[in-house]
Parts: sequence; structure tokens; C-alpha cells
Amino acid sequence: MTTMQTDPRPLFRAALDRVADLIEGTAPDRFDAPTPCPEFDVNSLIGHIVGTVDRGRVIGEGGDPLTVPDVVTDSEDWIATLRAAADRYWTVWDDDAMLDTPVTAPWGTFPGRAAILIALNEALVHGWDLAVATGQSAEADPELAAAALGIMQVALPAEPRGGPIPFGAVVESAADAGPTERLANWSGRVSAPWR
Repeated sequence: MTTMQTDPRPLFRAALDRVADLIEGTAPDRFDAPTPCPEFDVNSLIGHIVGTVDRGRVIGEGGDPLTVPDVVTDSEDWIATLRAAADRYWTVWDDDAMLDTPVTAPWGTFPGRAAILIALNEALVHGWDLAVATGQSAEADPELAAAALGIMQVALPAEPRGGPIPFGAVVESAADAGPTERLANWSGRVSAPWR
């Protein structure tokens, strides 16, 4: 099955639910902790995930996603903030026609389903970052992660990476790595030790 034959929206919904669960499971003293994504601590990583969802909404609306902050910084309740961003996102993307509607993002113009696939990868990989940084189970639902990994191995080739391709080189996965860790490795994340 190619990415053009699938509807990635249920996968992205599940990934957003996982992120919400991870936020809920984050101890208050972990919000300043570093993450495997070196640009972000836990708090700013969550703000980035919310910003990514909001940017996805703007992309679907035909607007300029660069008008939306890359990192949301003004939340006192991250779960509510994420859910509100997701609600706004789905007002645009629940329309089936959006799957094949061309949309434009900073990295190109493509069918809407591709924008959802990029958002899915962001949510799962940054969810993995959040889980690892906060000592929670790093593996999402295996079927969800395996589906995303299969999609990304086609959509995001191993080369080239770096420069205009904002992903590090593929990291070799451990023999016992689960599908979420393998997805993170495919996206250039080092499993452990990452500090």
C-alpha cells in the first residue's frame, strides 16, 4: 500500500492521544530536563509539538505556517493546549477532500495526506523524545509505530540527510529495538546514551 492510497488521519489522531498521555505522565520536576532532541528541554519540546499541530492547521487553510510560532510558550495546562490545537487542526483536516488537496509548506507543495504523514512522524518521534526524557515507556502502540516507520522509510529516504533535509543520518537500531525506537533512529535519533 502506498502512502497515496491510505488515510493517515486515524494514525495521527492516535499519535496525538499518545502525546497527551505522555504529557499527563510527566512529573512536574521533569519539565526542565533535557531531551534527545538537543534544541529542546521537556517544556519547550511540548511547546514545539503544539506549535507543529497549529502550523499543520495553517498549512491546510492555505496560510503561511511561518506566522505560527515554532514553539508555543504560554501554556499553564499543556494537555488542554494540545487538545485545543488538535481541535482547530481537525476543523480543517476532517474534510476528506483535504487528503488530495495540494498544500504548501516551507519544504514544498504536495497532497494534503503527505502533510499529515509529516505531522504523524513529528508526533511519534517527539513523543519518543518526551518519553525517553521523562522516564516513561518509549514505545507507542506497536501497530501505530510500525505503520509510521513503513511510511517514513518510503517518504524519507536514508540519503540525503542534513542541509535542507532537516533530519540527521539514520542511526542503526539495536537488535531488540521496538518500532517506535526504530522510527526515532530512522529520523536520526540516537537511542542511548543520548546525553
